[in-house]
Amino acid sequence: MLVATGDEQHRDPARREDSQRDGDKQEPVPDQASGEAAVGEAIVGTGRISAARQIKPVLRTLPFTRSQLATLDDTLVRASRNASLHFGIYLGDLGADTRTRAEELHDLMGEWADDAVLVAVSPGQRVIEVVTGGKAAHRLPDRGCKLAVENMVSWFKEGDLAAGLTSGLRMLANHTDS
Repeated sequence: MLVATGDEQHRDPARREDSQRDGDKQEPVPDQASGEAAVGEAIVGTGRISAARQIKPVLRTLPFTRSQLATLDDTLVRASRNASLHFGIYLGDLGADTRTRAEELHDLMGEWADDAVLVAVSPGQRVIEVVTGGKAAHRLPDRGCKLAVENMVSWFKEGDLAAGLTSGLRMLANHTDS
């Protein structure tokens, strides 16, 4: 399963390790001067690291190219800034009760959960769940969520997961009331 939040990764390896969950191994910090990034990471134009972390199970290949990952990260950051909400993406199996699992994942956003929107996508189950925190729900109407999901589905049917997520995030941010 992959989780992307648009948050900056700590440059200090000790702080990066502290932010890890379940004791998963961290890829080495990329050398920005050489432009090299670890597997699942892309260095964006501002020098930030956009990263998808494999939690469990380990996938043989990541679903996004470095370019797609950088675009998704940029979209997450822009959507969060423009809407003054915290947007996150979960990609992976949601189990038998997809809504409950998506809500559990949303709660993992911790102190940001009340102002957060999680887009949980399980391609294998053909399910998209949009979960909003208490404050976010007052600012993001159900109709906006529905339109974003419909837009994502149309991209997913074309086989473009990254474009669907990017487009859906933009729509969610655009439908947020100030």
